[in-house]
Amino acid sequence: MTYDESTVELVRQTLIITLKIAAPILGAGVLIGLIVSLLQSVTSIQDQTLSFVPKIVVMIVVASLLLPWITQRLVEYTADLLTLM
Repeated sequence: MTYDESTVELVRQTLIITLKIAAPILGAGVLIGLIVSLLQSVTSIQDQTLSFVPKIVVMIVVASLLLPWITQRLVEYTADLLTLM
């Protein structure tokens, strides 16, 4: 089975853009999850919602702060995609 080189490159670029956009948001969620887990261990509070709510709030804040950057990356990718057609 052979693949067209431009198709493989397009899929590769799509995956890289997706990782670049998702990494800061997921990284913030992981960091807050770690901090909340440490606080839960120290205080012996084992409530599941205590770790869920701060992660969601921080991820939404990070996504809203990075929205101009995310939009710029998607506009650049779309422009590159349209020039290939």
